[in-house]
Amino acid sequence: MLNSELGVKDIVDNPKSIFYLLNQEEKDELQHHISLAHYKKNEFIFKEGDKPTGFLLLVDGKVKIFKEGVGGREQIVRMAKPLGVIGYRALFSDEIHNSSAVTLEESLVCTISPDFIFNRALKNSDFSFKIIRKLSKELGFSNSRTVTLTQKHIRGRLAESLLLLKDKYGFEHDGTTLRVYLSREDIANLSNMTTSNAIRTLSTFASEKVIAIDGRKIKILDANRLERVSKLG
Repeated sequence: MLNSELGVKDIVDNPKSIFYLLNQEEKDELQHHISLAHYKKNEFIFKEGDKPTGFLLLVDGKVKIFKEGVGGREQIVRMAKPLGVIGYRALFSDEIHNSSAVTLEESLVCTISPDFIFNRALKNSDFSFKIIRKLSKELGFSNSRTVTLTQKHIRGRLAESLLLLKDKYGFEHDGTTLRVYLSREDIANLSNMTTSNAIRTLSTFASEKVIAIDGRKIKILDANRLERVSKLG
């Protein structure tokens, strides 16, 4: 459920937020350059080919970032969770978005004006270094995923995707159910395989007691075995 009570102060004063690195004067000024927008499930935040409108931060909810490939098939390249920044590569490179962002559930997104980011925030060395670090980590992740999605077999790709979802979103209170509910098509698009292959491989994992499936709910029963499958590829 979306936390509708979150406001600007929660965003800038949260130690996990990138804006926490701004000094108090910058935080005060930020409040004049920020806007909040609610998005419904399966709603586009931006589309491939759009011009960036600002620096985007996911306040609440879950978002997938994907590129459209041959025949309109999606390839999910990244997943975002609360306090994650999205779409900033295009803003900093002064290019159009080369991917699209869609909500996986009801979400809250804040937009910070480019003027504030370029004229004030980036003059803060701690903030600038954090941005560089995030871009570098994202590049490293993309490089690793390129190898995974092109060299691992289907079982290895799907196992890695499930572990990625575990690391990104964690578990529900039962300690085994992934805290994200993707369609089979999304799981396939995350793992670079057809939907039918994703369904078949999930069923195989379930028969092997590695996972349990209940609709879109997936429980990881044997994380160690899943990691072995992922490493073996």
